[in-house]
Amino acid sequence: MPTICAILRKKANKQGQYPIYLRITNNRKSTFINLEHYIDKKDWDEKTKRVKKSHPNSKRLNHLIDKKIAEAGAKLIDMDIGGQTKDVKAIRKKLTNADSDFFSLAKDYLNNLEQHGKFNQLNADKPRINYFKSFLNCEKFSLEQITVPLLKSFQNHLLLEKKLSERTITNYLIIIRTIYNSAIRDGIVDGKHYPFGRNKIQIKFPETQKVGLTEEEVKKIEALDLEIGSQEWHSRNVWLFSFYLAGIRVADVLKTKWSEIQDGRLEYRMNKNQKLVSLKIPDKILIILAHYEKNKTSKNDYIFPELKGIDEKNKKAITSATSNADKTLNKYLKRIAEKAKIDKKITMHISRHTFGNISGDKISIQMLQKLYRHSSITTTVNYQSNFIHKDMDEALDNVIGF
Repeated sequence: MPTICAILRKKANKQGQYPIYLRITNNRKSTFINLEHYIDKKDWDEKTKRVKKSHPNSKRLNHLIDKKIAEAGAKLIDMDIGGQTKDVKAIRKKLTNADSDFFSLAKDYLNNLEQHGKFNQLNADKPRINYFKSFLNCEKFSLEQITVPLLKSFQNHLLLEKKLSERTITNYLIIIRTIYNSAIRDGIVDGKHYPFGRNKIQIKFPETQKVGLTEEEVKKIEALDLEIGSQEWHSRNVWLFSFYLAGIRVADVLKTKWSEIQDGRLEYRMNKNQKLVSLKIPDKILIILAHYEKNKTSKNDYIFPELKGIDEKNKKAITSATSNADKTLNKYLKRIAEKAKIDKKITMHISRHTFGNISGDKISIQMLQKLYRHSSITTTVNYQSNFIHKDMDEALDNVIGF
């Protein structure tokens, strides 16, 4: 007979609290079911596997644990009576009442992103799942029905009807694959129905063209006579701030506080991977900062105004404001490109490509890795290969230059 007990999982959420799970073990293999409640570690009694009285809702939580264990036990008895297979995957499927509806599983996937504060990913993935639902034109759709022909039809629809790029279409497929993989791990669907992999739908990232501005084009932007205080003037300042600091991402630019500027350096923690970064403040940055310092009320103020007045603990609001600000900045950067007579698309992210393009092979790849804050030097090599053409150009000239 399988054993059932409550446990406190070791991985805490953003608030430092730990989730209560049921652990069902059979034949030395275990499966886990989240009870969707989090508590402080000090409020858990490891010996009794129950919530301590120190927790204000200990009675209710312990009642919930007892109830869930009883329900799980009853369902396992039903499996015995029905002669059903009792491997851990089958047990989990029975206890969670999990069916293979893609959109129910997708909802759990999105809820998990929100719970872990991954709002950028949530905002990107939710519309893609909704569009897949619109394409299928139904509320429920089993995973077993997601076949290779169906996915190929979806790909063609996104390419021909929605006019999306191959890279964007890949993002749609990745979400479907991620949810499908999770369902296989949880025993909700048999892997034999899996539509991805060799001789099926293979997900490959197409090469993307990264185009940065030239040194002359940056000088044109710097030289523009823009009205001080205007949106175009401000957008140029934010873009140049990013470029002068090796193309730091827009979220990090907008979150920069005066307190992070110390002894002529910018000391900040990256939004993407929480790495600590220390960069020298170039003289050109000091000129930009001087324009904004008059609005500084405390050292904890943001340098730029986009996030002012928003509770920095409200990650959802910060993410939303950053996304909206990025769109607004890009709108004015487009106007700046027109005024500077630059026939290239200029966005906040192009500042990063511009630094890569101008640095070319002037800086060692090891130093570029530090400036880009890449975890792997391979990432830096692949990224910088978009901008270094000197060797290939010389090789070509050597062959045909007769």
